[in-house]
Parts: sequence; structure tokens; C-alpha cells
Amino acid sequence: MENKYEFFIAGRARNKENILRICNLFDKYKVSYYCFLKNEDNWGYGNKNQTPEEKQKEFESLSLKSDIVLNLFHNDLEGEKNSKNLLLVLPAGKAAHIESGIAYGLGKKCYAIGQYEATDTLYNIFEEIFSNETELEEFLKKYSKNKCICIK
Repeated sequence: MENKYEFFIAGRARNKENILRICNLFDKYKVSYYCFLKNEDNWGYGNKNQTPEEKQKEFESLSLKSDIVLNLFHNDLEGEKNSKNLLLVLPAGKAAHIESGIAYGLGKKCYAIGQYEATDTLYNIFEEIFSNETELEEFLKKYSKNKCICIK
């Protein structure tokens, strides 16, 4: 399967501002990505005037098998399957950690950015954990150059 995206960006909706800043770095270096926040207007609930916390609380009140939840689940899973790598933006919730496990199980390279709460053996699935945006930006600079050289 050919990958549609270089990266799948996983994180917590409540961490929206931080995730969108990271998306801007990917845009700056023209590295393609799937981010669940980029299709936010099509989620089918909430509005632009809500805070991330308000929007998340509304989402959490939906039924697990509602059309909205199932549609988002399928969209995000397709985005992950169609990505070459994963970047977990910390702090992240259970769902984003599950997405990291799925990516690792699919053989994708996994990366993270931010501080984790406590050492856990499973954080060894990450090739690298960037402590800040500057480190991630240096990685993306190199990644975008190498990607251009390796295109067949």
C-alpha cells in the first residue's frame, strides 16, 4: 500500500493549540500529514465558538455507536493506515496512546513530542521523543531533505 501521508499526528483534542502549532511546522517543511483537527468542521457536532474543552465534553456525551463517533473512528483509522509514520503530541489521552500502539503494530515508525508523565516500558516504541518544537523542527528539516532525495 502506498502511503498518502508521511505522518499521522495523534493527540488530545484538549491540546488543540499545541497540535495546530506542530501542524504548522509540518506545513513549513512541506511534510504531508493527517491530523484529526484539520477536518474539525466536518465532525458533525459542536461549533467554532466552543473551546476545546466544551467541544470535547460534547463529544464525550455522544453514544459510542453514534453515527458521528463511528464516522470519526473510521476516518481517523484510515488516516492512520495511510500514513508512513506517527507523531504523538504529549500530553495525550488514552485514544492517542492506542493510536500509537496501532501504528507500532502496523510497522510504522513512531515519534513523540513533549514530556511524558512517568517512565513506562512501552514508550520504547518511539524512535525518538522530542522534548520541544525546536528539536522536532530540526528533525523535519532533515526529514524533508531526505524525503526529496529518496523519491523513486
